[in-house]
Parts: sequence; structure tokens; C-alpha cells
Amino acid sequence: MIARYAVIVLTFLAFSPASAESLDAEAARHFVLGKLFAFTCFDGSRGAGRVYDDGSVLGVIQLHGLGPVRSASLPPGTLRVKGNTVCASHNSMPIEPCFDLTRTGDQSFRGSVLGLDTAYCDFIQRQSITPR
Repeated sequence: MIARYAVIVLTFLAFSPASAESLDAEAARHFVLGKLFAFTCFDGSRGAGRVYDDGSVLGVIQLHGLGPVRSASLPPGTLRVKGNTVCASHNSMPIEPCFDLTRTGDQSFRGSVLGLDTAYCDFIQRQSITPR
């Protein structure tokens, strides 16, 4: 269950290593807030979503790339700044994961669980909610 929430949170957060730029919390806020991003994750999950200024998230997700595409939302305050890092907090999560956000292009970024680079999602800015 914890992994499921971590994947959902990861999927709503900012390819070439030479152009990668680490995003601190303020840069991530500027780059991501209010914009629609499609995502694909290490485990095959995919979808699209938008992060709002109040730390809430609204979008769609297909877990592990199988089954139906479902609506997904996280309440206000779920995503928050802790120091210079973006973290997730929710009553149903016993831990508060924080994220390493790396800008990978003009309209793309990779988000991974801090200290766990193998658990990541790649995000690309889109104009419509349909995941690709």
C-alpha cells in the first residue's frame, strides 16, 4: 500500500544527463505548478496530472500500465516544501517521502524518491489529459 501511494505521488510531481538540471523546491514550483504533465514510471504506471498551489493534485493514472485509466486526486497539503525539497504527506502514509526533481528538457523533468534513483517517473508537459 505504501508503494502504491509513493507511485501515485511520484506520478504528479518536475533525458539526457548532459542537459539535466536539479530543481530545488522553488524552481520546481515555478516549473510545475498549474501545468499539465503526462508521465511514465519505472514500474509501467502512466497517466497525466496537474499540481496546484495548495499542494493538491488532480489527474488520471493507469497502474503498472495495465487495466483501466482511473481518476486520481490528492487533497490540499499533500505536496509540500520541506527545507529545499518537495515532500508528500498524507494521513494514510506512515512515511513522508521526499523527491529528487531533475529538469531534463524545456518541458520535461524526472522525479525520483530521494535516495532511491530506481523509483522514478518521467514527466512531459502536455496540452490534454490523455496519457500517451
